Amino acid sequence: MSDPALLMCPPDYYDVIYEINPWMSVRRQADHKKAVRQWTDFHNLLVKTLKAKVELLQAQRGLPDMVFTANAGLVHKKTFVRSNFRHKERKGEEVFYEAWFRKKGYRIKTIPKPFAFEGEGDALFMGKFLYTGYHFRSDIEAHDLVSGYFKAAYDGLELQDAYFYHLDTCFAPLDEESALVYLPAFDPYAQLILIENIPNLLKVAEDEARRFACNAVVIGKKIVMPEGCPKTAKELEKRGFDVYSLDFSEFIKAGGAAKCLVLKI
Repeated sequence: MSDPALLMCPPDYYDVIYEINPWMSVRRQADHKKAVRQWTDFHNLLVKTLKAKVELLQAQRGLPDMVFTANAGLVHKKTFVRSNFRHKERKGEEVFYEAWFRKKGYRIKTIPKPFAFEGEGDALFMGKFLYTGYHFRSDIEAHDLVSGYFKAAYDGLELQDAYFYHLDTCFAPLDEESALVYLPAFDPYAQLILIENIPNLLKVAEDEARRFACNAVVIGKKIVMPEGCPKTAKELEKRGFDVYSLDFSEFIKAGGAAKCLVLKI
């Protein structure tokens, strides 16, 4: 099996300069130097320790959230479905994502403008099956199209807590039968879907979910997640995972952590 490939974007222009989710406050801006250190530590861990292949996208002035490449789109078998952002503050990112993937030879698919789609933030493969999150940032109609592009069966899960506005803030597939989940982030029917269809759900406590425990990067049996989540880390270690905990505090100010900073390619 080849090493995993991930797309990242350096935090050259990262800051909190607008408010499009409950975590963001322009009165609580990021410490830029600290954010750069945190991103660099994460990048080094992925490349040097976990041996992941990491491609870099050039940051663009005026687009502070480009650092969160998970939202660029969704990749599967050399096809890239580009995001269609809900908020105007992020729409400027789309052209740069599309250009990068086009240059790399990917087939490009887009979503019709009425429908919002925020990439891997709201669409995560679990084996060949696709789980999607909708309501706050992506539309279920977009997920119908995405599943059609990839010929993948999927379940759409409605999110109900604005602090968990993307699927990847409250759900992380670990393998084909296991996942981290913060169930209260989902509406009752979505909770039932998860409970009935995923044999091994590791339920995350609220305090650690709010520290972005579910916003984890999974590479085989190795997991990178935010620090301050000892209960979740202990349960993962019981299941044979090696857990690497890092400080993502400056990115949490914008509503993201480990998973938000990478896109699987």
